[in-house]
Parts: sequence; structure tokens; C-alpha cells
Amino acid sequence: MRVTFLGTSGAIPTTQRAPSAVLVNREGERFLFDCGEGTQRQMMRFGTGFDVSHIFVTHLHGDHILGIPGLIQSLDFNDRTDPLAIHVPPRAREHVSDLVHAGGHQPGYPVRIDEVSPGSVAYDAADLSVRTVETEHRTRSMGYALIEDDRPGRFDREGAEELGVPVGPKFGRLHDGESVELDDGRVIDPEQVVGDPRPGRRFVYTGDTRPVDAVVDVAADADLLIHDATFADDEAERARHTGHSTAREAAEVAARAGVSRLALTHVSSRYAGRIDRLEREAREAFDGECFVASDGQTVEVPFPDAD
Repeated sequence: MRVTFLGTSGAIPTTQRAPSAVLVNREGERFLFDCGEGTQRQMMRFGTGFDVSHIFVTHLHGDHILGIPGLIQSLDFNDRTDPLAIHVPPRAREHVSDLVHAGGHQPGYPVRIDEVSPGSVAYDAADLSVRTVETEHRTRSMGYALIEDDRPGRFDREGAEELGVPVGPKFGRLHDGESVELDDGRVIDPEQVVGDPRPGRRFVYTGDTRPVDAVVDVAADADLLIHDATFADDEAERARHTGHSTAREAAEVAARAGVSRLALTHVSSRYAGRIDRLEREAREAFDGECFVASDGQTVEVPFPDAD
């Protein structure tokens, strides 16, 4: 799983930071979280590719959605035929539809806009789901958690051979949870040669939000939490007034959730050239790996049990 930060600025972009957008490439399938102005150019600049299957929108503020018209039309220019799903908060479908059809454009490929309630499943596949979490901002908003299913336990090849299982298809059947019968009539069960299930990965993206318990819950033991950290401590009151978090507050959420890594994003333009302050304040509240994300930065998310 590779995470690329396409836009990490607050509401006002800078020469170094574009508006909000994060792309997750999970085994070849690309998920885009928010789509601020210029996202398509950032995708070209940082080589992520355009082949996005799902866009997950946290809320309807311009710095999170104004890149949708350009991306939709660029996909058309590239002769896209595959469908695209856009997941949005309740009562946002009509507004996002206006963006999809900006200037009277009619996409030449299917575009589905799904309204999703906080606390539900936005996307469900064979081995992962993307769930929504209610956040607290100045408008209706929600974050997203990409959660992989547990993986089969490790296969004990040596143990299987000692039991007389022949090398070949029966190995795979055992690893898939199926008992197998040997030529001598003995039955070998999966639990004899397969360890306990291993956890998949968990990625959480909050969008703009105050610190909320719901994020703590869904981010429990997450491998990567990307959290709003618009302000430093000196603007804590402004953070409360505008529905954002300070870097320290984001770190406190991460510490409560027990996440492995915390990425701070949606950085106010007032901290241009001074992100070390945000990192310092966050690290005072969180002992794990913590960094202020920058445009173009790529983070690999390994499995929790990776060597």
C-alpha cells in the first residue's frame, strides 16, 4: 500500500502546498481522498497515474472538491471507459453532480455519486472495506477508514511435510482453510499447519475536523492516521472556532488510538517554512512516528507483522 500526498495545504494554497488530496495505491487499485483544485496536475507531477476507481469526499468546502471538474474531464480526454464512483456526505449528491457536469460536460464513462452516512460502509470489496466516520467541522463532514480484512495465518510448510502432506495443491487448500485427505486416509486440518489470522492494514483520513472520539475509535491500532493539523498551539482558539485541530490535538488523538504513524496535514499557510514547530508540538503528545506531510511525499504502509 502506497500513500501519496498530493495536496497538504489549508484552505489557502501556497507555492509549496496544493489543496487537499491524498491518493492510496493499494495493490494496483487507486483510491483518491478529497480532490482539491489542481489535483490532476499533482497526479501528473508525482507520477501516481490517473486510473482512480473511487473518490471519497470528506465535505463540500472548495479546497477539497474544486479539482473534481478538471479530473473528470481529463479522464475523458484520456478515453476512459471504466466507471468511477464518488462517495459524498449526505445531501451532497446534487452539488457534486454540478461539479461533474461543470460547463455542461457529459462524461463519456459512467460516474456514480453515492451519498454515504457517517458510521457506515462506503465501499465493500472481497478483502477490504472503506468505512465512514463522523467528524466535526463547520459543515457536514466525515472521514474515511480503509480497513483490510484479516489475512490467513502463516503456513507451516515444514510441519505439513512432516505430517505427510505432499508438496502441491493441498498446501494451498490447507492455507485457504480446507481440510485435506492423504493417500493413507488420514485427514489433515488447517489448524494443524496454519497459524492464527494476521491483521490487515488500517489507513484513516480525517479531512477537516476537531478532535473527536469517533476518529479515536476507528483509528485504533491504525498503521497510518492522516489528521487535520491546521494550527499550532498559539492558534488553539481559532482552531476551535473554525472546526480544525492543532498539531498537538491531532497527536493526542493518535496517542489515544495507539496508531503506528501520524501524518499531519491541512497546514495553514501561516506556517510556511515553520513546520518544525508543528512537529515539535505534536511529538510532545505522541511517542510514535510523526511528521508534517508535504506535497509529493510518498509513504509505504507495510503489513503490521512485516519484518
